Amino acid sequence: MSDLLLLLLFTAALTSPASAASIGVNWGTMAKHSLAPHNVVNMLKENGFKRVKLFEADRKILEALSGTGIEVMLAVPNSMLRQMSLDAGAAAEWVEANVTAYAYPGGVDIRYVAVGNEPFLKTYNGTYLQHTLPALRNIQEALNREGLGLAVKATVPFNADIYNSPESNPVPSAGDFRPEIRDLTVQIIQFLHSYDAPFVVNIYPFLSLYQNPYFPVDFAFFDGGAHPLRDGNCVYTNVFDANFDTLVWSLAKAGFPDMKIIVGEVGWPTDGHEHANVENARRFNQGLIRHAATAQGTPARKGELEIYLFSLIDENAKSIEPGSFERHWGIFEFDGKPKYELDLVNGNTALSAVEGVEYMVRRWCVLKPTAAAAEHVEGDLAASINFACSQSDCTALGYGSSCNHLSLQGNASYAFNMYYQMNSQNEWDCDFSGLATITDEDPSDDKCVFPVMIADNQSLLLLRRKVVGILLAVAEGCIVFLLLVS
Repeated sequence: MSDLLLLLLFTAALTSPASAASIGVNWGTMAKHSLAPHNVVNMLKENGFKRVKLFEADRKILEALSGTGIEVMLAVPNSMLRQMSLDAGAAAEWVEANVTAYAYPGGVDIRYVAVGNEPFLKTYNGTYLQHTLPALRNIQEALNREGLGLAVKATVPFNADIYNSPESNPVPSAGDFRPEIRDLTVQIIQFLHSYDAPFVVNIYPFLSLYQNPYFPVDFAFFDGGAHPLRDGNCVYTNVFDANFDTLVWSLAKAGFPDMKIIVGEVGWPTDGHEHANVENARRFNQGLIRHAATAQGTPARKGELEIYLFSLIDENAKSIEPGSFERHWGIFEFDGKPKYELDLVNGNTALSAVEGVEYMVRRWCVLKPTAAAAEHVEGDLAASINFACSQSDCTALGYGSSCNHLSLQGNASYAFNMYYQMNSQNEWDCDFSGLATITDEDPSDDKCVFPVMIADNQSLLLLRRKVVGILLAVAEGCIVFLLLVS
């Protein structure tokens, strides 16, 4: 073999996107108007995503994924944990309907079943503690009975709040699982290990900034600009590695130093907080992907990182109890357009959008100019804004968000329009006690976008019925006119 050929092969190995296969993405569907699953799946393939994590077993999504070769982590929602834990038959029925039904040649490549989502989260106050392990056991045993146990593993995605390091020694090597849940967590780890299933954890460096105003900003990213944290021979330049290795040490103390770890959720939001913007999201996600692609791992765990970005598409119906940013984690907008450039280790930074998206009519609901000038409407205006926001999505109006610069009148127009759009542009949803009007002039500015909602199947049907009704009325009028003049 010539020296030139050896050089070319070596160079190809260095630049090969093999590690790109370890980049998955979370696909949530908590939106008022959803994109067609087959269009989203085509976008996943176009952008080279090899893995996807779903939060529920949606038949249309699973059918769209059939035959694609995309590896799937499929979830049993928290709301089903109690039933799955108490009734092995219910677990068997779920597995048969949502795993076995798609486990055929050319079907869906389901690799994991995620039993619950962050069931030990502190804010759940122990609601799912007693149900998680029995549900996990019942699901895995159902998979075994279906002959799928070797190919499909049941696991539990945990939030990173199940482990920590003491304030007196805040380094990864001092980490351990929370005392009040340690015994139960170790029991789950033992069960996972017995089936060679991975430990799945959700890590969110953004929350370090959100929850602590004194947190060093650069330490949330992968640029190397932060003051390093030293832990023995390990040096940490970002909080992701420090958090990950706190888990590594916690597992080691539990007796499982080599257990496989998958990062089930990690990402950065683009709106809803002063640190949530497109620039920071791209900075974090691109840094994370490059970090994962090196296959160097973390200071305490060398090797390839398997991660699922959070998330694929914005979800405007998610709860905002944790924060307004919850509806803005998507790499893609609600309509499937990429928010920013991102190299998924394939050499192409230009992400492909979802194609075949149909929108509603380009019109908006805004505050009437005459109402904006009237002084006596202030009380009605405030009440109308509050109502519209409570029934739609006004998270972009919050402090530090993309539309926070709008005037009171602008806030009203934004709120009215979001309510109008999320209710499929019904004319009666743009009134607000006579304060609102419909316009075909886009009220967006260079920072704040007033969206036009995508048309789902129901709204498309209504729209087509309206068009047919108008055409029939016009035709009827023409016939009457012809009869009168003939």
